[in-house]
Amino acid sequence: MSGFSNAWIIILTVVTIVLLVWLSFATRKIKNPRDDNTTGHVYDGIVEEDNPLPAWWFSMFMLTIVFGVGYLLVYPGLGNYKGMLNWTSVDQLERSQQQVADSFQASIQQFSGMSIEEMAGNDKANSMGRRLFTTNCSVCHGREGQGGFGFPNLADSEWQWGGSIDQIMHSIVKGRQAVMAPWAQVLGAENLPKVVTYVRHIAGLEPDADAATVEAGKQQFSTYCVACHGPDATGNPVFGAPSLVDDVWLYGNSRAEIQVSISAGRNGQMPAHEELLSQDKINLIAAYVLSLSSDKPAAAIDEG
Repeated sequence: MSGFSNAWIIILTVVTIVLLVWLSFATRKIKNPRDDNTTGHVYDGIVEEDNPLPAWWFSMFMLTIVFGVGYLLVYPGLGNYKGMLNWTSVDQLERSQQQVADSFQASIQQFSGMSIEEMAGNDKANSMGRRLFTTNCSVCHGREGQGGFGFPNLADSEWQWGGSIDQIMHSIVKGRQAVMAPWAQVLGAENLPKVVTYVRHIAGLEPDADAATVEAGKQQFSTYCVACHGPDATGNPVFGAPSLVDDVWLYGNSRAEIQVSISAGRNGQMPAHEELLSQDKINLIAAYVLSLSSDKPAAAIDEG
């Protein structure tokens, strides 16, 4: 805060307090030339008497002023003056955060030494992981991990980047960047619908599609798409390329939606959380995500 602003706030605050005290005493009892103890004002038949403020009321008002002065001496409020306690909201926030962190650390001691797989089968660990997931992940993946348009479902057995512990941890810690390149100019208006037909055919969505169209689409697919999706279109977790022969479609499986994906491309990003969450929290979330999948750990530890 600049010197002028500091001085202006101090002067304005002090002058205001002084004026309030003066006004309270100066107007407590006004000299009235009338001898009937009234002001001479009548409103709707009600006579306004000239009585001072009750002593208890006036005293309480003075106490609030005294309290305000004391508060300004103890806590910051007068410009750059830090107060006798040197209190700051930042220090208060950091202390509160440390208390929460200490409480959390104490609550997870029971999981010390457990692997991610073991925590995935532990009811208490899953309960904590669920709360952390709800706070940090549900905005994209849903409260139950069911996903949504453009956001993977974490409660099935399909994994775009792989479902091992290492792959799940990498997704949470480092994030993921999926890119489907746009192919509209490469394929052209003639070949684009053929590729759409082929993709829907191998996925079982158009089993009776025209054979010639399917074959033409397959040729284009083999030329431009196999590098990521594989010759059998089962995808490649290394690139985050999804399988095209199952019933899981991140961006929809209608002709229009698939055509948009191929022609305009898609960009999906999972943000990295290594600087947002502690390792203990990441472990609990990873265990909870693992427990959501239909590929749950075979041996569950029941400590509930």
